Amino acid sequence: MPRTVDLRALPYRLDEDAVTWVEETLAGLTLEQKVGQLFVNLFHFGDDTFSGNVGSNADILATYGIGGARYQGGTAEQVQTLISSLQSASRIPLLVAANCEAGGNGACADGTYIASGAQCDAAGGEEVPYRTGLVSGREAGALGVNLIFAPIVDILTNWRNTIVNTRAHGTTASDVIRSTSAKARGIRDAESDIAVCIKHFPGDGSEERDQHLVLGVNELSPEDWDASYGEVYRHHIDAGVEMVMAGHIALPAYSKTLDPSLADADIMPATLAPELLQDLLKTRLGFNGVVITDASHMLGMTSAMRRQDYVPRAIASGCDMFLFFNNMPEDFGFMVAGVKSGVITPERLDDAVRRVLGLKAKLGLPGKKAAGTLERTPDELAVVGCEEHLRWQAEAADAAITLVKNTLDQLPIRPETHRRIRLYYLDTEGGGIYESSPVARETIVAELERRGFEVSLNDGTSRVKGATLAYRDEVDAALVVANIVGYAAENNYRIRWRTPMSTDCPWYVHEVPTVMVSLNYTTHLHDATMVKAYVNAYNDNPQTIRLVVDKLMGESDFRGRYNDLVWTEKWQAKL
Repeated sequence: MPRTVDLRALPYRLDEDAVTWVEETLAGLTLEQKVGQLFVNLFHFGDDTFSGNVGSNADILATYGIGGARYQGGTAEQVQTLISSLQSASRIPLLVAANCEAGGNGACADGTYIASGAQCDAAGGEEVPYRTGLVSGREAGALGVNLIFAPIVDILTNWRNTIVNTRAHGTTASDVIRSTSAKARGIRDAESDIAVCIKHFPGDGSEERDQHLVLGVNELSPEDWDASYGEVYRHHIDAGVEMVMAGHIALPAYSKTLDPSLADADIMPATLAPELLQDLLKTRLGFNGVVITDASHMLGMTSAMRRQDYVPRAIASGCDMFLFFNNMPEDFGFMVAGVKSGVITPERLDDAVRRVLGLKAKLGLPGKKAAGTLERTPDELAVVGCEEHLRWQAEAADAAITLVKNTLDQLPIRPETHRRIRLYYLDTEGGGIYESSPVARETIVAELERRGFEVSLNDGTSRVKGATLAYRDEVDAALVVANIVGYAAENNYRIRWRTPMSTDCPWYVHEVPTVMVSLNYTTHLHDATMVKAYVNAYNDNPQTIRLVVDKLMGESDFRGRYNDLVWTEKWQAKL
């Protein structure tokens, strides 16, 4: 028998008045209104095509009665205005989510980046992840956000994995627990009532592929999973986490242990696997909160079966909310049909909606709506990008920037000794969900020139390297900056030289002192093992770039720590 919610237990702990609101609200909903509470819609500024939106935002709320909202893009002012308008038009207050994985920049375009998961891990301790959570909560809360899709609690064990390379908080369960617990505590210590959603159950980071593009598979045995990912989930569940995002990731060994009748062809991603959601997560691990799907357009889900089948099956399997419409009337109809056909039983539907309403009650949303205090005010936006947050951004970068190797003792690089710098800047050709800063290269050049360096930029289009002695006469040091950013367009993001064996390849490492700096992924030594000085910096914002130059010049110590995945299992990378 599937486990049903207890609104008086963790993570809700509702009092009698709150339970009464949940039960009375649930009892007053029609079947279609209950179905509406299952959906989280994605709102875009000026673009309704992605979610198949039809009509105005007010029309969407009136027609579908959605339970939650997420949005994409927008400044702090734009986002706050949007959220206020949505809450005002919604009969039942909305859960409004933001993807604050690294700070307030996940809530709005002008929010403050503090640190990615990899950067938190490199900094060590709890201060940087705590501040990342605190800034996330403060800045998102000022906009009206009440749910944060973070922290990521995946464990990075496969160096080839680029989907969580910079997002995971560590390579061991203990490191992930330490860092993500601090981040969750920071979110909760912010001045707003905000729920925490950990992701991506049953766990990414053990394989190299991206669930945006293909079914993810975690191949761990039940015993190994219990001792790693299971420990992470137990910790956060015991700490009262309100929501778990189920990934489009299969856990075949555990699925077959829980349900021996399953054949390979029956293995589903967690979002569609009742044995993982109901038996493992909600029963064995005792999770009593809300389970939400990861984005439903990802191929890890779409490759499982027809959409009209997996829309209702996600809820039938144990998810309580469905993330994003493809086409509103169609997906809504699929879900309603799933209820009417019995795919979703009345008990499962009511349990899911009860969990959603229970979270809204825990956050005090009904009372705030009744009192007219649900919408945030423009004066609260002063916290976004405030001086304190920018100082924490710089301190996080200073604590995390990591010198991985300097085997020829080539640092420091200073204008007095290495005035003429040849800059080799490598970025992504575009197409991923995230892209590198369009001004990062110019920021690097400006920062170097401000310090007294003369910078020449290699265009990377020529295969002709020229005379090596002439190169040594013209160049005092080479700086290779890799700013490869993005995911969901490739299963792995690696360095791509602009032309075969072109002049941007590090042919020059024995001609002049050469330093390579990565502004994102941490494992570029795989493609550049010949480099003798290598730095991981984790972000391309101006403060990080300034501090990288400080450290290359010897004006500031490298304080970050690296994990063994940086060597990519290549002995020559250490030379």
